[in-house]
Amino acid sequence: MALSLYDLSIPVFLRGLHQLSHLLDKGLAHATAAGIDTATLVNARLAPDMYTLAGQVQGASDASKLGSARLAGVTAPSFPDTETTYAELQARVAKTIDYLNTLERAQVDGFENRAVVMKSRGNEVQFTAQRYLLQFALPNFFFHVTTAYDVLRHSGVPIGKMDYLGKF
Repeated sequence: MALSLYDLSIPVFLRGLHQLSHLLDKGLAHATAAGIDTATLVNARLAPDMYTLAGQVQGASDASKLGSARLAGVTAPSFPDTETTYAELQARVAKTIDYLNTLERAQVDGFENRAVVMKSRGNEVQFTAQRYLLQFALPNFFFHVTTAYDVLRHSGVPIGKMDYLGKF
């Protein structure tokens, strides 16, 4: 059985976003139990030149919604990066999941060679939809989800590999 472009994208993004939400839940539980201000986690980062946890969540949201929209040939909704609280981060993930659930298989499948043109660091980059998904959108998405995991883990949240991978 061949995998379709839809199968390789929307369900993968959705699963990753659900796991990101789970990781955020674990972070909130840890902060509550340890008496840590959640703002400390929201603003935590691995290095001074890296995004905060909030930035990583926003990056994962953008990577999945923009990636999916480009595959479907539609315009993604704009979500301003204004989240500063845990509740707002969770709402951002939920809003992204809701958006991805509006995309239909017929919008994506069969369009593997659709042109995807995007700006990256001031340059225009051109892909086919399939190449864009496999070489840019998925790696970018997982970079942000993984880095959000790393920020939480580095901040003392008791999470492990199975929290990242989830149930099968």
